[in-house]
Amino acid sequence: MNDTAGQDEGPSRHEQEQERLRQRRTAANRNARHALARTSMRATIRERLEELREAGPEVYDLDEQVDAYGDRIVAALEDRVAALLGTEAAAFFPTGTMAQQVALRCWAARTGNTTVALHPLSHPEVHERHALSQVSGLRPVHVTTAARLPTAEEIRALGEPFGTLMLELPLRDAGFVLPTWEELTETVAAARERDAVVHFDGARLWESTVRLDRSLDEIASLADSVYVSFYKSLGGLSGAALAGSRSLVEDAKVWRHRYGGTLFQQFPAALSALVGLERELPRLPEYVRHARVVAGALREGFAAAGLSWASVHPEEPHTHQFQVWLPYEPDVVAEAAVRQAEETSVALFTGAWQSGGPSLAVTEVTVGASGLEWTADDVRAAVAEFTARLPKRSRPGA
Repeated sequence: MNDTAGQDEGPSRHEQEQERLRQRRTAANRNARHALARTSMRATIRERLEELREAGPEVYDLDEQVDAYGDRIVAALEDRVAALLGTEAAAFFPTGTMAQQVALRCWAARTGNTTVALHPLSHPEVHERHALSQVSGLRPVHVTTAARLPTAEEIRALGEPFGTLMLELPLRDAGFVLPTWEELTETVAAARERDAVVHFDGARLWESTVRLDRSLDEIASLADSVYVSFYKSLGGLSGAALAGSRSLVEDAKVWRHRYGGTLFQQFPAALSALVGLERELPRLPEYVRHARVVAGALREGFAAAGLSWASVHPEEPHTHQFQVWLPYEPDVVAEAAVRQAEETSVALFTGAWQSGGPSLAVTEVTVGASGLEWTADDVRAAVAEFTARLPKRSRPGA
């Protein structure tokens, strides 16, 4: 009998190629002179430490004693979030996955119903390895399969009772899409008609104010609880907050401890979150507005290059992030994007490309502070450079 039978043979050739491409992409994007966004994931430890060191007194008093188990700077951050969202209280969590599980299990205990109505593209269903059911004993049910938030009619027509309706604002995997304010209020009202509570997955709620045309506290006031992230749009090191009534937050802190989320010291994450709230949050509306300029120029650039099948989704971005769909295999466009950054020092597409179907690739585009430097002409020129690196034989019908 072969003693090595069943043992891990290591990464396949394709996996090795993907890793090499990832490393090239990381290096090329980091060294590029022009990029639509600079992600903190590519920063060095020294750079991230310098960001914290440069936090001035307008952010927080760095001579104050460090935190211990959630006091001092962590408590100050919780108060700041509660004030921004207009809630009675907020609790800091090390991860959003933990924050939302705690919120939903608290609501299940209060409503007596473990069923959570949510979208199949929502974060717990796609990115958390079924933690809601496997860890928290909750039962997800899907309201709709359409690539958008559920409507009031769909909530009313759902064929079984549910205790909590969870709405991801924006719905990231559908293209960072948001409803209108009127649609959102109608959907929430429909859940109330069914005696359900409403929880907002607001990981990216910060930039949703432009599309919804409402302040953060007005948006949060629709829900019974809201989760927000500190690193996805604000550039923090890590961490999240759960906001709601004082009694809910107190319950959540008990479960946070049970889940192992009451860490001894969290001042680096808390300080970076306060930096993001002070410096990045006010700029997000500007990013959203410029993302619309970038998206329009991308469409024009693809049309000029003869890529009639190319798509920007949504056509007018709802936030400063959106999707681009191209009629190629993902490996083909990924190579073209990396080559462009390596050869021209212009990083048009900095993220990974995924398969959206046969000969169809999709990626996410983010417009951040560095993207504000790009004019529409700059975007169109970058599209021309990018498409010139696509092999013609890969185009449908070629």
